[in-house]
Amino acid sequence: MTYQGVLRRYGNLLDLPAHTKAVTLLEGDTPLIPMPRLGRELDCELYVKFEGLNPTGSFKDRGMTAAISEAIGRGAETVICASTGNTAASAAAYAARAGLRAIVLIPEGKVAVGKLAGAIAYGAEVIQLQGSFDDALSLVVEITQKTPIALVNSINPFRIEGQKTAAFEICDVLSSAPDWLCLPVGNAGNITSYWAGFRQYQKGLPRILGVQAEGAAPLVLGHPVEKPETVATAIRIGKPARGEQALEAAQESKGKIIAVSDAEILSAQRILAGEGVWVEPASAAGIAGLIAETNQGSSAAKGKKVVAICTGHGLKDPSIVTESFASPRVIPSRYEALIEVIQ
Repeated sequence: MTYQGVLRRYGNLLDLPAHTKAVTLLEGDTPLIPMPRLGRELDCELYVKFEGLNPTGSFKDRGMTAAISEAIGRGAETVICASTGNTAASAAAYAARAGLRAIVLIPEGKVAVGKLAGAIAYGAEVIQLQGSFDDALSLVVEITQKTPIALVNSINPFRIEGQKTAAFEICDVLSSAPDWLCLPVGNAGNITSYWAGFRQYQKGLPRILGVQAEGAAPLVLGHPVEKPETVATAIRIGKPARGEQALEAAQESKGKIIAVSDAEILSAQRILAGEGVWVEPASAAGIAGLIAETNQGSSAAKGKKVVAICTGHGLKDPSIVTESFASPRVIPSRYEALIEVIQ
């Protein structure tokens, strides 16, 4: 049967209300890509779950199909979210698909151009806030408590239901859960949903390595970060809405949550691109954490089956790459000129 999206494929496993009306862009079914060279270097069987190949370029589409489907089913006409970029683009796309009004709040000057462009292209009303993501989230929570506007951030439980499907897919491909799951941690909805998915699917439980950026690592530090800063904009969050659940997932899985530097994140991004997988910086955090743990002498993943979640496509934040390289050289359109520069 033709693929019809995550709600059709796994709907019987998701806790969604009867009034839900499926709104889909055929999200999910993303590839689990073997990474043989890096796997050999790290002495493990390594795969990347490339969520950047979802319709709007990030894993957010899995949860957004559920959240928008529930919202339109109960008669909502407007949806709203706070975002560092990926949620904004996803909410805008699924709202457009459903014929709903979408409003997104973003921190002023803190959203990568590829993500902002997506939200605008899909027709959302984009509002920049003089403050952080956490400030924006507080505002959208308040407005949805006082108006009929539907909240579609990851504190919406239906977002978690949709995002669980990635764990199901991993198990379906590997026939069981991996030994380790490595992934970025920002607002902590994704780590929460993966753990819930593996527990529900009953095909084994991975140990979880959650990875934050050093400049935005409240779960590692043990307290909120008032002014989070990192090149990995998607995880530039100082007060994770699901921080408690993330810590529980790490503890229950006998895993951990660690922090890595921006330099380590960008190095991991380049390493992934060297095997043909271009991800936005935050998406490389899981791999950066795995490399850091291995370099520090940990043998926990040695000989094990490891899946790293790459949450968003590199086109989400292309300036990170283009700004770090000189402009490509220009030559005359002659064979002699070309052979001179390539020899």
